[in-house]
Amino acid sequence: MTKRNLGEAATDAERKAEQAIRAVPGWPLAGVCYEPVPGGISNANWRIFLADRERTYFLKVPGEGTEHFIDRRAANEASSRAHEVGVGAEVIHFDGDSGVEVFEFIDGLRTSTNGDFLNATVRGNAAAALKAFNDAEALSLRKTTLDMIEEHFDQALELGAHFPQDFTWLNAKYRQAKEALLASGLDIVPCMNDTLAGNFLLDADDNVTLVDFEYASNNDRCAELALWFVEMCFDPETERDVIEDYFGTVDPRITARITIFKALVDLKWSTWAMVQNRLSALDFDYFKYGAWKHMRTRAVMRDPRWDDWLKAV
Repeated sequence: MTKRNLGEAATDAERKAEQAIRAVPGWPLAGVCYEPVPGGISNANWRIFLADRERTYFLKVPGEGTEHFIDRRAANEASSRAHEVGVGAEVIHFDGDSGVEVFEFIDGLRTSTNGDFLNATVRGNAAAALKAFNDAEALSLRKTTLDMIEEHFDQALELGAHFPQDFTWLNAKYRQAKEALLASGLDIVPCMNDTLAGNFLLDADDNVTLVDFEYASNNDRCAELALWFVEMCFDPETERDVIEDYFGTVDPRITARITIFKALVDLKWSTWAMVQNRLSALDFDYFKYGAWKHMRTRAVMRDPRWDDWLKAV
């Protein structure tokens, strides 16, 4: 990674980073340097070094077009809430106009991988961290997975984004699920809504810190777990273990709700990807990502148990 001194920006991304650094109140600018932090697919992330401080900082600069998906004030509220309940990094600065956020950079943490979640201790700590956030005080923004899907459908239509050939069938299955879930009632709690492995940081003792609350909102608790399960590719036995850890029991109704939400969260992110494919300037294959998510959606919706799951919720 290339470390730059403030004033040495050579790319548009670096110039935006420097603009954001200069706008942070109270930061002494003499001797400031910065380097990129890899891994994001929505924003440009940077580690900031101030000459007079041992502490370093994590700077997040919103990516182009992300305003279509992300309410930055809601994201900042969720980040602050996670810190309040002991599972998130401290928020140092937030600019409500630009959406730029600065967090403490916690040394000694590393980004987890899917392989880390083969470890039962990591899974248990991650489930406990998620539950702590889910059980926190409600957020200001309510946006369920159902709301997100509808929003992305509208955005995709407006932008002329790709819809798969079997979209009529997918949409009909989605409407079935939506009707069943709304009829049974939603369990609305604060949710990250973005439980990629990279959003769980681990220390040397496998304790978990949650990061990246850009898509956070009040949503259904089972949607949170469903997204985590599909991102981790857990096998059924592991899922049952996590459900028991989280809820204290394995209830067939909960299992059915999580399974249905697996299809819906993949439908949400597949459509999001197709919209991003029209908007984003980042070097990421959103089309391939979205096509993969569509395939996983179909796998659940075509399962012969689909109607049984709908009845069980």
